[in-house]
Amino acid sequence: MEKFVVSARKYRPTGFEQVVGQEHITTTLQNAIDQNHLAQALLFCGPRGVGKTTCARIVARKINGFDEESSTNALNIYELDAASNNSVEDIRNLIDQVRYPPQQGKFKVYIIDEVHMLSNQAFNAFLKTLEEPPPYAIFILATTEKHKVIPTILSRCQIYDFNRIQIDSMMRHLQKIAEREGIEAEEEALNLIAQKADGALRDALSIFDLIVTFSADRRVTYRETIQNLHVLDYDYYFQIVDLLLEQKLPQVLLILDDILRQGFDGHNFIVGLNEHLRNVLVCKDSATLPLLQVSDTVQNRYQQQAEQAPLSFLLTAMNLAGQCDLQYKNSKNQRLHVELSLIKMAYIESAVQLAQQKPAPAGDKKKAATPQSDASEVSTSNDQSSDQPPTSGGRGATPMSLGAAPRLQSTIRIPKLGQAPPQPSSNGNGHATKAAEVAELDNTVDTAVLEEKTDQPVSLTKLEEVWKEFIEERRAEGKEIEYVLLNQPINLEGDGVTIPLTFISPIQEDQFDGVRAELLQRLRRRLGNSQINVKTKVVKEERDRRPYTPSEKLNYLSEKHPLLRELTQRMGLDPDY
Repeated sequence: MEKFVVSARKYRPTGFEQVVGQEHITTTLQNAIDQNHLAQALLFCGPRGVGKTTCARIVARKINGFDEESSTNALNIYELDAASNNSVEDIRNLIDQVRYPPQQGKFKVYIIDEVHMLSNQAFNAFLKTLEEPPPYAIFILATTEKHKVIPTILSRCQIYDFNRIQIDSMMRHLQKIAEREGIEAEEEALNLIAQKADGALRDALSIFDLIVTFSADRRVTYRETIQNLHVLDYDYYFQIVDLLLEQKLPQVLLILDDILRQGFDGHNFIVGLNEHLRNVLVCKDSATLPLLQVSDTVQNRYQQQAEQAPLSFLLTAMNLAGQCDLQYKNSKNQRLHVELSLIKMAYIESAVQLAQQKPAPAGDKKKAATPQSDASEVSTSNDQSSDQPPTSGGRGATPMSLGAAPRLQSTIRIPKLGQAPPQPSSNGNGHATKAAEVAELDNTVDTAVLEEKTDQPVSLTKLEEVWKEFIEERRAEGKEIEYVLLNQPINLEGDGVTIPLTFISPIQEDQFDGVRAELLQRLRRRLGNSQINVKTKVVKEERDRRPYTPSEKLNYLSEKHPLLRELTQRMGLDPDY
């Protein structure tokens, strides 16, 4: 049986023209050799499997005029693995070899791989020889971690940075090898292999050999590739996004269950979904299509889905997927964490629908009917009853059979053109007033009123009843401070919707702000009026201070009996003694 040779060795480049994806390196080296401007020390750095050692061997053969099969290569080319020869003694042996000129050819080339593994003492022992070697000696250092090489070595070398190999270049190279081997390969399969290799051609060739061995009829198909590499098929992502756009949540959860049953990790799934959404977003504009490194067939599918997916959906879904990715490892129930993210994505369009259905103020219905009214404020809140799931006007009713739709609440305030946002002011005592903040807080309260079209008049009796019920609940929950703050007589001002409250210190006002939103929500729901508001006022309590010290007592008595002050002065009396 003939011994099998892996493709990474069988098709190792023997000339600069065969090196894939490193044209900036090969052109510079070829010109340096042709013009006799090659430096005495070269440093090749870059990721694994991009051609560093291959280019070093090509340089060594070209400067000596050897071919690939020449038997004199071993006499002029020395390869040293710094990972296992990293001591000072190893470098001294290398320096001793440098003293002898080559027996054949013009140059002796020393290729030191993984040079960053040398110890500091070995680096220091190597400095003098590296800076001033004999004219026939050339050193080529290769490393994947340039930052670990000491600066004194870097300053003595001509540095060449190798790039990760692009997916297109890798695909073309794999296609050439497949043709030479008589292997039928699908374009999508080669694209997946190139993506899985992560810029390393050696890894891509190793995966290619693996897939060919897996296939019995020497065909590299996309289905067999994803099965062998255990990669999630992009068809799943296309189906999930289509179902999310149609708000078919049960089907989405069933597909997720199928994916997890096949052994795929939920974290990899959410990362892949975010990448899929990014690819759809890229296809929204033809100018960004070159950023999509997929086959033409898959690119057409991305473009079709991009036409159906709104930009707001893509941006919000990517944000949700990103948050799920960040919090996945800290979650106790990771599957539920992914499912909650998908549920939120399914109702993104419903949130947009609710944002456009904000109830208009009672006295400004005509203005709210115009399209311009939506430009000043957009608010989404949970104004629907729990037994009515949200609907999507563009895609029909939500086929939600797992229970009530989730309640979405958010508020976005956009100031009108030319209008500056409100700024908090401060009083003379240096205490920042809460007027602007309180007004903003009042407007963000969930005004769920309301299934009626108009606000109902507020009854003081009903108001007192709801108010007492609320503060008793706070007391039952052990929140005595809130109970004391709110346990005061209440009434309504002239407008019939404003409730004045009085506090004796700014601290009490701050404590009330913590419960303001919940209180207003309760009042507006129970009383059927979205205009109910609470106005707070701080009134410092004036208390008569009784005299305590002897001087204070003397002053107090002197105000009532002026002759007492004159008596103490004439007799030279001191009240403190």
